[in-house]
Amino acid sequence: MKVERFVFNMFSENCYVLSDETNEAVIIDAGCYFPEEQQQLRDYLIGNKLNVKELICTHLHLDHVFGNPFLSREFGLKAKGSESDVFLLSKLPDQCRKFGFKENESPVALGGYIEGGSVVRFGKTELKVISLPGHSPGGLAFYCEKEHCLFSGDSLFRGSIGRTDLEGGDMKSLYRSIVHRLFVLPDDVIVYPGHGEPTSIGYEKRNNPYFHMNDK
Repeated sequence: MKVERFVFNMFSENCYVLSDETNEAVIIDAGCYFPEEQQQLRDYLIGNKLNVKELICTHLHLDHVFGNPFLSREFGLKAKGSESDVFLLSKLPDQCRKFGFKENESPVALGGYIEGGSVVRFGKTELKVISLPGHSPGGLAFYCEKEHCLFSGDSLFRGSIGRTDLEGGDMKSLYRSIVHRLFVLPDDVIVYPGHGEPTSIGYEKRNNPYFHMNDK
C-alpha cells in the first residue's frame, strides 16, 4: 500500500491518500483549503489514475473537512465519518470565525456514517475502524493490519495527544481510548497522525509524556 501525505491549510493538517496495486484509493481527512492545495490533490489523483472509492474522516473539526465540498463537486465523493461528530459541521463557520478567517466553502453533509468495528475496503486493502472518543465525541482511527500502520487523526501524535478543550472533548475519554484501543496494537505499528510526523505505537508507549504504562 502506498501512503501519500499532503500538508494542508493554516493548521498544517495531514491529508493522506492511500492506494494499492489495483489503483483503487481512499482519502483520509481532506483538509485542502486554498485553491492551490485543491489543485495539488486533484493533480495527484488524476496523474496517478487513481480510482478513489472513499473519502473518510477521522473527525469533523474544520481543518480536516475543508476539502470535502471540493471533492464532492469535482469527483462526486461524499465524505463518511462518525454520526457523533455531525454537529460539528454546522458549527464550521463559527469555528472559522473563532480562528480569525472565513470558511472557504459551505460545509456539505456526510454521505454516510462509519463507526468503530466497521471496515473500509478499497482494492485488496482493508482498514479497520477504531472508535476513539476524546478529542471529539466521534473520533476515529483507521488501522491497516496487513501494512502495520494506523491513521490516528488528532488523537495521538508523536510525543503528544490531541487537545480536549474544544466542544465535545474529554481528556479522560481520550486517555482511555489511546491506552485501551491503540496501545494494545503491536509496537511496530506506524502511526500517521493528523498533524506532524509519523511515530509508532511502541515509541509512544515508551516515550509519550502523557502516559505511564503501569496505569491501566
